[in-house]
Amino acid sequence: MVKILLVLYSAGSHAIDEPKLHGCTENELGIRSWLESKGHTLITTDKKDGPEFESLLEDAEIVITTPFHPAYLTRERLLKAKKLKLCVTAGVGSDHLDLDTANELKIAVLEVTGSNVTSVAEHAVMTMLVLVRNFVPAHDQVRNGEWDVAAVAKDSYDIEGKVIATVGVGRIGSRILERLKPFNPKELLYYDYQPLSADREKEIGCRRVESLEELLGQADIVTINTPLYESTKGLFNKNLLSKMKRGAWLVNTARGAICVQEDVVEALKSGQLRGYGGDVWFPQPAPANHPWRTMTNKYGAGNAMVPHMSGTSLDAQQRYANGVKNILESYLSGKFDYRPQDIIVIDGHYGTKAYGENKK
Repeated sequence: MVKILLVLYSAGSHAIDEPKLHGCTENELGIRSWLESKGHTLITTDKKDGPEFESLLEDAEIVITTPFHPAYLTRERLLKAKKLKLCVTAGVGSDHLDLDTANELKIAVLEVTGSNVTSVAEHAVMTMLVLVRNFVPAHDQVRNGEWDVAAVAKDSYDIEGKVIATVGVGRIGSRILERLKPFNPKELLYYDYQPLSADREKEIGCRRVESLEELLGQADIVTINTPLYESTKGLFNKNLLSKMKRGAWLVNTARGAICVQEDVVEALKSGQLRGYGGDVWFPQPAPANHPWRTMTNKYGAGNAMVPHMSGTSLDAQQRYANGVKNILESYLSGKFDYRPQDIIVIDGHYGTKAYGENKK
């Protein structure tokens, strides 16, 4: 018998309204009956801090959590979890785990690679449109019974003819550029340590810029699509933001900690950024007084923040629920025949997908 700890958010009546809301405590990724039929124990909680959570963690052989309601598995916690053998991220992004410690303890870490790429790419493009067209203040006017076209039109632009750039051109970054091509941008740029093939660049219609600062100085719209690791934590700080074209828009659907919270607020206030949007925060859930909730540009606009939802559409939830079940089947059967692209760390080594520029 294997004890499995599942850490998800609680959805309450929303889970009843929509059974496809797999990523919540009520619907449990659809795996309870299957696991129990095989004699295993599933413990589900929305608690990810405090003595109750740590007690459950210390008794678990497998822990499953999501990037949307992450259980932060620090070195201290992992060292206490003597029975832990496998950590699974239901989705993509395992930076809530101390991967070096997982390696040291030979705890396998896997995630469902590819489950969120379409969803996040679509959300990033939507966020660009919302920011550039100044949608949020215009919609607020309608809801508030107001009508002042000039007030919102003075901060509304087109995407056509703009230079758009992605920092990171992996599965998500490349799909964002693909989806932007029909908007007839002036140019599509990317910055990444590893270039795309010449054929892929031609297919997308993009160009690589070798210097991040040079890329930022050219782009009207920038989207961040790089994992969170030590060298990207706080990457977009006051200094780097100052290298961006003044009045540019910045979209972040990667990780909140890649941007320095107070520096983004100040850049928006000063006009260095015209807008900032995305769905990632640090920590998560974001506290009620997080400044990204209410920050604005000089026009009282420029904010397109939402809860961490880009990678958890109902379609994505079905994909990562299926992926988690496949990983569990592989582990519980003793085959350990995981998809290589899902492996972050295993048997004390980094897998084909590792979070750290020197571990890829």
